[in-house]
Amino acid sequence: MGKVYEAIDDRLAELIGRQHVFFVATAALAAEGSVNLSPKGLDSLVILDPHTVAYLDLVGSGAETIAHLRENGRITILFCSFEGSPLLLRLYGRGEVFEPGDEGFESLLTRFPKYPGTRSIIHVSVTRIADSCGFGVPLYRFEGERTQLTAWAERKGDEGLREYQLGNNRVSLDGLPALRGKKL
Repeated sequence: MGKVYEAIDDRLAELIGRQHVFFVATAALAAEGSVNLSPKGLDSLVILDPHTVAYLDLVGSGAETIAHLRENGRITILFCSFEGSPLLLRLYGRGEVFEPGDEGFESLLTRFPKYPGTRSIIHVSVTRIADSCGFGVPLYRFEGERTQLTAWAERKGDEGLREYQLGNNRVSLDGLPALRGKKL
C-alpha cells in the first residue's frame, strides 16, 4: 500500500537525488488533446523547498509540457528506483514555465549546472507526494549520461537554436501556444 507524505523530507530528497532519470506527465484539457509523458535526465532537477521543485527544460523536438502548463498547470513527476529497493515516488502539482527574459528566470537558473540549449525552467508547486511499491519495475544499472543533446545544442549555437525553437517549439502538437520566445 502506498504512502502519502506531507512534504519532501530528507529521506525523499535523498531518494530523488539518487535517480538518474525522472518522468514528467502533463495533459491538454480537451478530450481529444494529447497526454504527454517525457523522460528527463542529466543533473536537471532541484528541490527548492519541501513543497517546491524545479527542473531545466532543454531544447527538444516538441514543447508539449510547456503548452500544457500554460493551458492548465497540471503536472506529475515520477521517480522510479531502478537500483536498490523498489519504489515509485510521484510529485503531483501545479507547474509554471519560466523562459529567458521572464522575471525570476535568472535567479532560478543559478540553481542548476549550465547546459547549452536551456529553453525554460519548469517550476512545480507540489500539492501531493505519494509513493507506491514499484515491484514490477525492473532493475537497471546506470552506465552514464548521453552526450548527444548537449553536443547537438553546442553545434547549433545560439542563432541555430533560436531558429530551431521558432520552427519547432512555438506551438504544441495540438496547436496550443508553447514558447513565447521573449529571448528566442
